[in-house]
Amino acid sequence: MIHENPQESAWRVKPDDYAARRPVEYTIPEPQSRYLPMRDGCRLAIDVYVPLRASNEAGSAGAERFPAIVLFTPYYRRFKIRPGGSGENAPNIAKFRDYFVPRGYAVVVIDVRGTGASFGTRDSFRSPRERDDSREVVDWIVDQPWASGVVGATGISYLGAASDFLASTGHPAVRAIAPLFSVWDTYTDNYYPGGILLKALTQSYDDLMVALDHDRRDMLHRFVYYANPDFEGPRPVDEDPDGELLRQAIHEHLGNFRQTEFMPEFRFREDPLPYDASFSSATFSPYSLAAQIPADVAVLSVSGWMDGAGYMNGAISRFLTLRDNPRHLMLGPWDHGARIDVSPWRKTTMAEPTWLAEVLRFFDHYLLGYATGLENEAPIHYYAMHAEEWRGADQWPPYDARQDTELFLRDDARLADGSQREPSHKAYQVDFSIGTGSGTRYERIAAINSTDYYPDWQGRTDAMCSFTSASLQAPLDFAGHAIADLWVSSSEPDGALFVYLTEIEADGAQRYVTEGLLRLLHRRVTPCPDHYRTTWPFRTFSKEHAAPMPPGVFEPVRLALLPTAWRFAAGSRIRVSIAGADKDHCGQVPHGRPPLLKIGTGGQIGSRIALPLHQIGNIG
Repeated sequence: MIHENPQESAWRVKPDDYAARRPVEYTIPEPQSRYLPMRDGCRLAIDVYVPLRASNEAGSAGAERFPAIVLFTPYYRRFKIRPGGSGENAPNIAKFRDYFVPRGYAVVVIDVRGTGASFGTRDSFRSPRERDDSREVVDWIVDQPWASGVVGATGISYLGAASDFLASTGHPAVRAIAPLFSVWDTYTDNYYPGGILLKALTQSYDDLMVALDHDRRDMLHRFVYYANPDFEGPRPVDEDPDGELLRQAIHEHLGNFRQTEFMPEFRFREDPLPYDASFSSATFSPYSLAAQIPADVAVLSVSGWMDGAGYMNGAISRFLTLRDNPRHLMLGPWDHGARIDVSPWRKTTMAEPTWLAEVLRFFDHYLLGYATGLENEAPIHYYAMHAEEWRGADQWPPYDARQDTELFLRDDARLADGSQREPSHKAYQVDFSIGTGSGTRYERIAAINSTDYYPDWQGRTDAMCSFTSASLQAPLDFAGHAIADLWVSSSEPDGALFVYLTEIEADGAQRYVTEGLLRLLHRRVTPCPDHYRTTWPFRTFSKEHAAPMPPGVFEPVRLALLPTAWRFAAGSRIRVSIAGADKDHCGQVPHGRPPLLKIGTGGQIGSRIALPLHQIGNIG
C-alpha cells in the first residue's frame, strides 16, 4: 500500500513533527572568531556561535550554559564577502548554524589545519594530526564560560568522518556524534569502490582543494557551491583585521599534499606508504579506530541511496560495527549531502530536510536529556522509492536474507527462476568506450552539480551483457543488497566487472536502480573483522589476497551491488547487465587490453543473482 503520508508507518513521532513542536528560543549572533594554538604551535581559526535569548539581543544568554556542536571543515568556516557584496558567507555549515543555535546549542566551526584561515600544512587526507587537534579543541570548549561541558559532533562528508575521529579520542565530554553522508572506509566507500580508482573524483577533488587552500579564486568559480563572485577568500579571524596573518597561513598551505599524487599511492587497502610503514588507507578511515570509540557515545549514521560510490555502505557498516553503542541509522532518497531528492517519483527536486530534524531529536535526546521518545522508535529508518514511503526496521538487512529471490542468468539472455542443467556461457567483448554519463551517483561526491540522476539511462545497457526477466505479475519491494554470484573467465589476467540493475517498465522505459563494481584481481572473499562488520561479501583488497585471473579459466566471483530500497511495478521486467568499463569515472582494467569475458550460464558454472525481493509475483 502507498501511504498518503510517507512517514505514517515508520515513526511514532515523525521527525518533522518533533521539530515543529521544538521551542525556538534564541537568535543567532555574529560569531566570535579567534586563533586557537595547538600543541605544536599551529594556530587554528575557529568561529563560535553562542545562542542569544530572543529578548536579549544586546548580550549573551546570561549565565546559561549550552552543549556545543563542533564541525571540523576543510572547506572554509566562513568566506569574506567583498564590500557591497551579498550571499551566505558560510555555505558549508550554514544549515547547522541556522538550525541548532536558535534551539539552544553553541556551534563551533574549525578550519582544519592547512585550510581556510588556519595555519599549518596538510600532510594527508584526514591527517591523524587533525584527530589530535580535535581533542584539544574540545579541551578548550569545555573551559568556556558558556559551555555546559557536553559536546556533540556532526557534519557532512569530510566533516562527518571528523566526528568519528573525535569520538575515537575518548574525550569524556563527547557524548554523541552524527556522521552524515560520510565514509567508514575511505578506500572502498569513496576512492576505490571494488578496488577501482575513481579517476574523475581524484582530479576534481584536487582542483577543489587547490582552489580553496591556495585561495585560487580563478579556479573556485568552477564549483557551483562556491561560485558567488562576491567571495573573497577565507574570512580572517577577529584578531587579524588587515588579513596579514591570513596571508601567512595561505602561504603555508602551498606545501599541502596533492590528492592526484597522494591517492594513487593506495592501490591496495591498508598497503603502507613507501616512506611511512605506519600510514595506510586505514589511517584516514574511521573503521580503523572503531574500537577506540567509547561504548557510551551515541551514534546516528545518515546516508542516501545515491550517496556516491558507497557512503551508504559506510553508514550501514558503522551501525553494524558499533553494536554496543546507542546507535541509529537513516537511509533516504538522497544524493551526497541530501541536496537532491533522487527518487524518479519525487514531488520536488530539492530534498526535504527530514534528516536534519532527526539529527535535532538525536542531539536533544543524548546531549540535552530531553524526553524525545527516541528510545521508542525503531533504530533504522529507510526510504523506499516508488513506494515513496519511510519504513522502520530493527535490523539490517530489514528482511531475512534467507528469503531472497534467486534468479539465474541464461545463455539466451533471460533472467529466470531456474538454472540450466548443461554448462554454457555467454561471451562479452569488453568495450572501453562504454560509460554511464555525467548524471550519475559519482558527480556529486566530486563537487559537480547534479539535479537529475541517470536521465539518459535508456538504451545504455543494450551494449552490455544483459539478462532480462519476464514481466512481473505483481509489484514487489526490494530493500538491501543484491548479491551476484557469477562464474567469469577472462582472456586477460585482470579485468573489471560493472554490474547494473535496471527496471524496464511495461511501456519500455528503463530506470537505473543500482550497481556494483569489482576489479577481478580482488575477487577473494574473506570473513569481515569485528572492527568492520558487513552483511554483504567482505574483501580485504590487500596485496596479499590479490590474484591474477588464470586466462580462459572460469572463476567464481561474488559481489554486492550497492544497497537501495525500490518498488518494482507490476508489468515491469528486471534486467541485470554486465560491462567491463565505465569510461566516465574509472580507468581501464587492464590498461589498453580490453578482455573477452565469458559469463557462466549453466551447470556447475551457472551464474545467479540474489535479490532482496518481497511481495513478489511469479518470474518466469
